[in-house]
Amino acid sequence: MIETPFGEREKREDCLSPPLRVLVADDNPVIRAGLTAVLSTLDDLTVVAEAEDGRAAYEAALRHHPDVILLDVRMPGVDGMAALPHLVRLAPVMMLTYSDETEIVQEAVRLGAGGYLVHGEFTTQQLTQAVRDVGGGRPHFTPTATSALVAHIRGHATAHVKPKLRSLAQQISSQNLSRMQPHVGQSAQSRFQLSGREAEIMDLIASGMSNQQIAAVCFISEKTVKNHINRIFAKLHTTTRAQAAAKWLGVA
Repeated sequence: MIETPFGEREKREDCLSPPLRVLVADDNPVIRAGLTAVLSTLDDLTVVAEAEDGRAAYEAALRHHPDVILLDVRMPGVDGMAALPHLVRLAPVMMLTYSDETEIVQEAVRLGAGGYLVHGEFTTQQLTQAVRDVGGGRPHFTPTATSALVAHIRGHATAHVKPKLRSLAQQISSQNLSRMQPHVGQSAQSRFQLSGREAEIMDLIASGMSNQQIAAVCFISEKTVKNHINRIFAKLHTTTRAQAAAKWLGVA
């Protein structure tokens, strides 16, 4: 140990950081016990309270001041969705549930959930990392939740285009239309030779999402998002997000 003082110093500094305080809210006592057992084995996480419904979760959050709240969707009495807008004012909330319906995922995010994990789609290691991420302000979603968000964004991409792009759309001339005619029947993805992932990210850019939001939705790092965007800009011969979105939507 003495021969590796740098490693020892790192360990001591880590120990000085207080563990993230977690509140577990689920009506199933077996699930609560299991989550508590898993999270309590780690030095940087500690479960400070458990709750069997939304009301108990809110009261426990007021009393224990957790850093992260793990919240089930369906619980008797006050369920997770009803409690969510109140809990997010007290601490970051991650939904941890069997409910994988697209509408519920979208509503949870709209109400302020910082993450959404569906049981059966994550390992113990992924769970603990998700708790750290949400506690640190980094969104975290499992595949089903990610798919629900992507579907929602794609369905509303053109409806929520920024005013500048809507203005561009209104300025399309007959000359622009005639120039576009040779490409009728050819998708934007094939026209610009984008990969499937690049097309997905371009949809999200056009909807106005930031790199951080795209990273969360696509389950990739922000660095990877930036790399994809650089390749997209090169293929679209653009230098800004607005230019790329305009070309992607066919208004420039």
